[in-house]
Amino acid sequence: MKTPQMENFDKAFKSLGDPQNRPTEEERKRNTSELSDRRKALLVPASKELILSTGITEAELMRKTGGDMSQIIVWATQIYMQKSDEIRKNIKS
Repeated sequence: MKTPQMENFDKAFKSLGDPQNRPTEEERKRNTSELSDRRKALLVPASKELILSTGITEAELMRKTGGDMSQIIVWATQIYMQKSDEIRKNIKS
């Protein structure tokens, strides 16, 4: 069973598909696969929440990422994948 933090992380990613959160024409013209800062900002609160739920402190989070949105999102994604694997293994046993 997913934790509330994992559920919020899921919802944040799904919200990128909402009409108001889709890439703007200008963002599409950049022709890059990287999310715009506007869209990254939508993921950061849920990403931080997921990271902090593992026992990491806010100070440690800032020290390891320097507050960089991309690094925070990548770290949270790694935690999410790890927790998902653990949940799958527990369900199988």
